[in-house]
Amino acid sequence: MDVVHPYAAGIDVGSRSHFVAIGQNKEDVKEFGVYNEDLVGIAGWLLDNNITHVAMESTGSYWQSLFSTLQEAGLDVTLCNGKFTKNIKGKKTDVIDCQWIQKLHMLGLLSGSFLPDAVTEQIRTYCRHRGNLIELSADCSRKMQKYLRLLNLRLDVVVHDICGITGLSVINAVCKGETDPRILAALRNGNCKKTAEEIAKALQSNKRPDYLFALQQEFMLYKQYQQQIMACDVEIEKAMQMPIQADEGKRSLHTTAKPHKRANKNAPKNMDINQLAYQHFNGVDLMAIEGVSHSTIMALISEIGAEGFKKFDTSKQFAAWLHLSPNTKITGGKVISNHVSKGSNRAKIALRNAANAIGNLKDTHLSNFFKRISFKKGRAAAISATARKLAVIIWNMVVKNMPYKPMTDYLYTQQKRKQKLVANIKKSIQKFDLKPQDLGFITGSLSLTS
Repeated sequence: MDVVHPYAAGIDVGSRSHFVAIGQNKEDVKEFGVYNEDLVGIAGWLLDNNITHVAMESTGSYWQSLFSTLQEAGLDVTLCNGKFTKNIKGKKTDVIDCQWIQKLHMLGLLSGSFLPDAVTEQIRTYCRHRGNLIELSADCSRKMQKYLRLLNLRLDVVVHDICGITGLSVINAVCKGETDPRILAALRNGNCKKTAEEIAKALQSNKRPDYLFALQQEFMLYKQYQQQIMACDVEIEKAMQMPIQADEGKRSLHTTAKPHKRANKNAPKNMDINQLAYQHFNGVDLMAIEGVSHSTIMALISEIGAEGFKKFDTSKQFAAWLHLSPNTKITGGKVISNHVSKGSNRAKIALRNAANAIGNLKDTHLSNFFKRISFKKGRAAAISATARKLAVIIWNMVVKNMPYKPMTDYLYTQQKRKQKLVANIKKSIQKFDLKPQDLGFITGSLSLTS
């Protein structure tokens, strides 16, 4: 095979040490530590041996510091998926692994993984940390509901969400020692459907001190997590404003409000995601797509970014990276499998959630597509197909800077043209007094034009 990168190196990334190979001989392999001076030593050793290209496996989060150090040293670093480097025969060792990676990269057989830009990487860190905080907060909510039930305070029966306005007010009073059900019921919000008398019946406590103490601890943790989420929202907005403030053209962009797009209770507060996304994607209104919510936009911004879409040459490549395209396998001229490839990421999950929401809509282009697929192959297949369609639409909108125009507009225009053609044919029949044998020609012409 032809040598593509003659001066290539391979690195087997580990948690305690990194094995670096610049050739296939034993003396071409060297082990380094994981401290900062060791990472600088790796870069210096590679440059001393005239190495220009480096390949490494993406193992957990151990590769990130080494990747940044090598890039700062001016090396062309390729981060590849571990499944593309594991097919090696014989005994597996760290030395053999790094030499195998070096050999594959020298022959040009390794492709790089997708990596976002620096600003998107910061937003991704904040958003993923925020997601972890939401999960911890939800865990506290479940435990609070458990201890309320053990205290015989059936707040979950009379209130839709115990972490709503009424629920948090009652829990706060209970944690402070209030036991009178009438006083607790008086804390209900005006929007609560249950009456004060019904709520009072459900709030007759057994006053167990151990359960009360556990409830107080969980309520304290819940409030702390909510404060951390709010602080995280501030940092997310700062990171999203950085590229917008640096570009005068993006600052001048303004989109229309979309009150029909209701924000989830876990969506960032005090942040106009609709406007920020419009500016972030340089005037492309992704919120105009039906089914796309604030959480979908946040996932696309944090996981891919505006420039990340341009790293995919076609929409098919983007859909394949999301694991939304059929992985067709052919042997002997026969298709033996065409299932969607295994694998997932946060962007794929966000698009599948949007596709699931589209399935509940009525009389839209995407919802009609969803229902046709669902009728043929079931709802699970319809979600995957609609998510892929969303990925293709979003890629074309962002990369080609196109507005969203659903196919229903095109179909409406075609229907109008057909109605106009039928009206002209009727006028011709009346004007020229055509005979019945001429109607066959007219019907054929109509079917061809339609």
